[in-house]
Amino acid sequence: MKSIESLEEFYKRKFEWLPEDLKKDIGHFNLFHHEPYVEGKPTVIPYRRRDFYKVMLVKGSGRVHYADKVVEVKKQALSFSNPQIPYKWEHLDQIREGVYCVFNSQFFHQFGQFGEYEVFQPSGNHIYELSDAQLIEVEALFEKMETEFNSGYKYKFDSIRNQIFEILHFALKLEPSSALEDKPINASQRISMLFVELLERQFPIDDSHQSVSLRSASDFADRLNVHVNHLNRAVKASTSKTTTQIIAERVLQESKVLLRHTNWNVGEIAYALGFTEVTHFNNFFKKHLEISPTVFRKSI
Repeated sequence: MKSIESLEEFYKRKFEWLPEDLKKDIGHFNLFHHEPYVEGKPTVIPYRRRDFYKVMLVKGSGRVHYADKVVEVKKQALSFSNPQIPYKWEHLDQIREGVYCVFNSQFFHQFGQFGEYEVFQPSGNHIYELSDAQLIEVEALFEKMETEFNSGYKYKFDSIRNQIFEILHFALKLEPSSALEDKPINASQRISMLFVELLERQFPIDDSHQSVSLRSASDFADRLNVHVNHLNRAVKASTSKTTTQIIAERVLQESKVLLRHTNWNVGEIAYALGFTEVTHFNNFFKKHLEISPTVFRKSI
């Protein structure tokens, strides 16, 4: 799997030019329309992580690959991607229209906790299929953003930040109301959330990632400065799963990604996932999926 794609690499790949502000340590924003379908031109965005945010309105059917989950887009959708979540977008028909904006984390510096919204969390929804009526509403929001972007208004980027938030909240309002209830968080839930956050920070694995270092409940308890029994009780009470079970599920998910999307051999994958021996990884994989990593890779 290739390393994280930077904004510089994105511009070189798509346009073969670089905006001037990328050379500076400041916030960057840009807006583009999707290129029309061209016979013979690739219709698959490769599976990888990017170091920037992207909010996209796309028309046309497709599949979006997240780790071992695939989301189907039937007609049109609003999507959110961020530096923490790798994905691959596969267009399935010759309709390819829409608009998208890209920006880095500095663009929202001191303008709220942008990355904490559900659409940018590993467990949240990142793709929202839109009805025709919803499509018209979202198109109007992007048109407003584009008009502002092309204007000479001194504070246009402050206005654009507000419009991005408006699109974000439009998507969140599409969620069932029960999913957005503001429920009080108790001590066990807080510890469990810190554990999951610490676990997720180790993924996804790419070329620059040497090896997963936190593999056991004790490892996480030491890092969180709590007794391992306290951590296990908190995680069980909050998730109905054991700490070990959650760790294993996440390691298994990442192993599928590496087998599917890289050319690393099984030994390299085992090492990256923190296994000291290839046989330990093979036994772990077989225990959960009843097939070996090699057979899984061949079946893809």
